[in-house]
Parts: sequence; structure tokens; C-alpha cells
Amino acid sequence: MHATLLQDLAVVMVVAAFVTVLFRRLKQPVVLGYILAGLIVGPHTPPFPLIQDRATIETLSELGVVFLMFALGLEFSLRKLKKVGMTALIAASLEILVMVLAGYELGRFFGWSLMNSVFLGAILSISSTTIIIKALEELGKTREHFAQLILGILIVEDILAIVMIALLSGFATTGSLAPGDIAITMLRLSAFLGTLLVLGLIIVPRLLDYVARFKSNEMLLITVLGLCFGVSLIAVKLGYSVALGAFLIGAIIAEARQIVRIENLMHPIRDMFSAVFFVSIGLLIDPALLVKYIVPILVISVVVIVGKVLACSFGSFIAGNDRRSSLQVGMGLAQIGEFSFIIATLGLTLRVTSDFLYPIAVAVSVLTTLATPYLVKSSDAVAQLMERILPRPLLDSLDTYTRWVGQRSGGTDSPAVRLLRRWAWQIGINLLLVTAIFLGAVYLRPKVFVRWPDVPGGIEGLKAFLWLGAMLLALPLFIAVIRKLQAAAMLISEITVHRDAAGERTEALRAIIVSVVMIAGSLALILIVLLLSSTILPSWKMLIALGLLLVAAFILLRRPFIRLYAGAQFALQTTLSQPEVARQAAPLPPLLSEASLRTVSIPTGSPAIGKLIAELQIRSQTGASIVGIERENGSVLNPGPDEELHPGDRLIFLGHPHQLAAAEGLIAPIAI
Repeated sequence: MHATLLQDLAVVMVVAAFVTVLFRRLKQPVVLGYILAGLIVGPHTPPFPLIQDRATIETLSELGVVFLMFALGLEFSLRKLKKVGMTALIAASLEILVMVLAGYELGRFFGWSLMNSVFLGAILSISSTTIIIKALEELGKTREHFAQLILGILIVEDILAIVMIALLSGFATTGSLAPGDIAITMLRLSAFLGTLLVLGLIIVPRLLDYVARFKSNEMLLITVLGLCFGVSLIAVKLGYSVALGAFLIGAIIAEARQIVRIENLMHPIRDMFSAVFFVSIGLLIDPALLVKYIVPILVISVVVIVGKVLACSFGSFIAGNDRRSSLQVGMGLAQIGEFSFIIATLGLTLRVTSDFLYPIAVAVSVLTTLATPYLVKSSDAVAQLMERILPRPLLDSLDTYTRWVGQRSGGTDSPAVRLLRRWAWQIGINLLLVTAIFLGAVYLRPKVFVRWPDVPGGIEGLKAFLWLGAMLLALPLFIAVIRKLQAAAMLISEITVHRDAAGERTEALRAIIVSVVMIAGSLALILIVLLLSSTILPSWKMLIALGLLLVAAFILLRRPFIRLYAGAQFALQTTLSQPEVARQAAPLPPLLSEASLRTVSIPTGSPAIGKLIAELQIRSQTGASIVGIERENGSVLNPGPDEELHPGDRLIFLGHPHQLAAAEGLIAPIAI
């Protein structure tokens, strides 16, 4: 290893370790310790800089961004997001809108340039997932209702932040942002997100299941890292940030059955490179600039805390949450963090923001992070204070609104409406995948022509080849859309035309409605294809010939395509329907003096067959623990959470008699 690099890493890690221990003793977030360590070893701290090769450290810090965002993705849960979806969407959208406007106005008030003001608004709009999660863990509040709301809001914020980064890149390049550019950016990003999530949820969990069978931590870790860097590279090649790819593949892997084992393997790597990332942030802090801009830093910090508390509390409340939970949500989100640093770095990289904006963002993050634990702790006291000082009629009105929203959201739709909604979602996802296929063909056209300039037929021949390839890839999706559209049309006709009212004309009216829906849907589908493939459409004569080839392919391959689509749909539903693996602490096992052992054979038809121990959640539900497994080919002592149970296994349980009985009931066959 190069001596300079070894020296720099040694300095970074030694100073970071010392400062981190100090911050732990002071019960402060360790992230602040890393930033302080960077300031200590940075070039702006006398008497001389301790880091010789900043470029290498910054390269390692980019790896820190990858692992940090990958770890955040592992915390992502589609099921948790669904539970708090409306609150998360409303509160996150309102918070980002309010803070972007507030940051922009603050920048203009201080006399900063347009680009500095726009980037300041974006920097202030996103809260810190890492800091909030660590603060909630240290305070022991991760299981409370408001903490789940905060997690949902953070997930939506992270997604919107990715959109914001894409838009800021375009705005910084052109200096303007037309509605058409926004629409195209959103369409491309949606297609990328949708395609990666769908394909990833189908392929990745099965790949990890296969790798996990070898019982090798090394093999599983290398596979996970390969997926992480591979998807991050794809994101960069498509013009998105490396953070986007890392976050998305983390979210996909979070749905795998081996998530607990993967998190345990990734924690040391994440912690090391994340430390380097936050230390590199401290390296950029110039104390002279902080002194020069102390007034803007203090003003911006106050605006962040007040603005986020008000915006997030109001957004959570209007979504139907009670006053206390809404206030707790607002006071828990009053800081900025890792995405803010990424946005600030983007401005520096594109050379559109001033040098002072980055250290200001770091200083504001430090101040707001320091305030976060105290805000969360005091949220109960503030809620009680509001109870005392606000007029009782106003409090009663607020409670009435909360109950009214709860009743509205708790309403149940008819089975037909739920089925139509489900089909609409499936059609939308299919069209999103079709969009991705054609955008990929458009993306490949200039690259293929450069590498293959002698393609038969020239550019027209290349267009024909790409268009035909895209249509063949999308044909299973088109067939699925038509089938679901036909089913939806028939259901709509039955809902809208009742036999009691229509009498003898019932069947005729229903047939007319089905025909209208099918014709309108088919025309819309044709229009979508023409718009998506406008830049790769061949001449009309060639298009007619290719159309005949597609008709022949449809006739010959219709049934295989239907089976292929059904298999992919089943695989996706299987992944999303698996029980969520518990990641929180389970109840403590009973004392050995008070516990007993019981051996139970897994019977035929047991729901435990083929499941991981972590998926069964026996310890969290019953208090009993599996301490051993007896098998014909050998026994497993103290099995891990990723151990898969097989037919005929004899499980050795440890627990109290009532716990053992409950555990035995969990593996009993399901009565039909």
C-alpha cells in the first residue's frame, strides 16, 4: 500500500476513533464526531494539514456515499410505507415545498445568486435519515407510532430527493427548467425506478436464496457488494447519481429473506466508509468562512428548525394523525443531513454554487443535529404545554377533524372497485416497463450506430432493428395490458348497466360499453407506442412489414408469452407477500433455572417448512427460542436466523411451558 495513503487512513481513523469515543461519553451523535475529526485533520486547521492526499480520501468518501445510501435502502420497506403512505406523502411534499421556498427566499435576502439560492432551498428541504434513526434508537422510541410515521416520511423524502437531484442537474446545466423538461425527467426516472424495482424484486431475492444455500458469508457478501456496485454503475451510466443506484438496490435486497444476515455483514463495511465520508465533509470546513457567515448560519438553522416543525406537524395532522403524534413527527424531522451534503456537493461539482455554500450547509447540519435529540425528548412536554395554553374549543375542533379523517380513510370499497384499482395499477406498471424498453432502444440508437456504422440499410435499418426488438420485448406486456383491459371493460359494463333498469337491452348496452373501452384503450396504447418510438420509427413501408412480423409472432408465441408473464407476476407477488422479517429486539429468553427443553418434529403440512427461522418470528411471538435442530444428515446447534427448516426436522425449543406450547402451535399444520 502507498505510504501516503496508509498514513492518511491512519490519521483519519485514529482521530475519528478518539473524537467518536468522546462524543459517546458526552451522549452526542457520532456523526458530529466524524465531522469534527475532519475539521481537526483538515487543511484549514493550524499548524499544518495532517492529510497529504485529499483526492484519495475523497475517493474513499464516495464509496462512503455508496455504502451509506445502500444501508438506507436496506431500511426501506414497501409494507411500512403502505401503512403510513398518505401521511408520508402529504407531510414530505409539504415540507419540501415549504423549505425550498424558505431557502430560496433566505438566499435572495442575503444577496446570494439565483443558483446559490435555489441550491440552498434544496439543501434545507431534506431531513437526515441516518441522524434521525440513530437519535430514535438512542432514545428507545423506534417502536412508537410517531417513529413509524417519521420513517415513512423519510422514505418519501429520499425518493423526492432523488427526483430533485435529477432536476437540479438539468437546471444547473441549462439555467432553466421548462415544464416539458420536468415531464421528461419524471417519465425517465419513473421508468428507471419501476423497471429496476420490478425486475429486482423478481430476480434478486431468488438469487440471494440460491447463494445463501452454500452457507458462506463470504459468498453472500461478495454477491451483495456486486449487486450494489453493479446497479450503482447502471445508474451513473444512465445519467443518475450513484446514490440513486445504491439506494434502490438496497431497497430491493431489503425484501430478501436473508436481510438480517446481510445487514450484519454490511454493518462493519458501512460504518468504516461512512466514517470516511463524514470525515471528508469535515475536511471541507473552513473556520474562517464559518466566522464570516455566522449570521446566515444561525438564521438558516432557526428557519430549518421552525419551518420543518411547522410544515411536518401540519402535514401529519391534515393527513389524519392526532395532535400529539403530529407534533412529535415535526420535532423529530427538524434537521438536515446526508442528502443535503450530496446536493451541496452536486453544486460544487457542476461549478454553479459558491464555495461558501457547502461549509454553511455542514454547519447548519451540525447545529440542527445537536438540537434533534433534545427536540424529540421535549416533544411530549411541548404537547402537554399546548394542551394547557390552547383554548378548549380549538382542541375539541382539532380532535373532531382527526376522527373525521380517520372515518373517511377507514371506509371500505366494494370488491369490484378494489379489483378495478388493482388492474389499473397492473396496467400502469406494465406501461411503465414498456416505456423503459423503448427509452432503452432510443438510448442505444446512437451508440450502436457508432460501433456498427455498416449496418444493413443504414440508419433506417438500425431503426427497424431497434423498433422490432423493442416491440418483441414489450409484446408480453402488451398482451397482458389488453387482457386486463378486456376484463376491466367487462366488469365496468356489469357495474354500470343493471338488468333491472336496462331489461332486454342489458346485453347490448354492456357490449357497447366493452367495445368503447377496448377501442379507446387500444387507440391510447397505439398512441403511447408511437410517442415513445418516434425517434426510432422506420419508414412506413418497412413499418408495415415489421407489423406483419409482429402479428405472426403474436399468433405463434401468444401462449408462451402469457405463461412467461404469469410466472413473473407470481414471482413478484410471492416476494411481496412473504412475511416481513423482524429486525427489532425480541423478548429476552427465559432464565435457564426457570426454563425447560422440548423437542418437536415438524409435521407434514406445517407452514414452517421451507421458511427461515427469522421469518417465523417464534421468539418475538412466543418468547421461546430454537436452540437446536436434529436432522438425518447432522445436527445444528444454536441455529442462526437464516437457517431454513426442512420436512422431518426435530426442533429443540427452550422456554416456559406456556411458551413452548405456543411455539409448537406455530409449526402445527394449518387446519383446512
